[in-house]
Amino acid sequence: MKKSVFLTYGIALAILLIACNNKRNDLVDSWKVTGVEAKKPLSDSAKNEILAKGTLTFTKDGHVNGFLESDIDKGSYALTKKGKNLVIKDQTGTPYPFECKITDDQLILDSEDMKITLVKK
Repeated sequence: MKKSVFLTYGIALAILLIACNNKRNDLVDSWKVTGVEAKKPLSDSAKNEILAKGTLTFTKDGHVNGFLESDIDKGSYALTKKGKNLVIKDQTGTPYPFECKITDDQLILDSEDMKITLVKK
């Protein structure tokens, strides 16, 4: 009886880890900002800078580099809630939480301030 319970929990844990890892694998790549929808006041120059310079590169080991509202150098990231939430921390450790949607070629990051659409480079 104990062995079957442990086996069941082991299989469930393995499925959960594989599902989370698949979302992370979908995220690992270089992305270019193609759209910015401001939810709070955002100057045209800031929006244009994000569109012109906006990129994110995610690595398998949990690091992220790029530019959104400012440079992100030696940042880190974590996917939670089965890949539906993404927290990016910049080099100072400041967290930037997003709801996210990852498809084969598109990444949508939705925060309190703005909704950002990125495509794979």
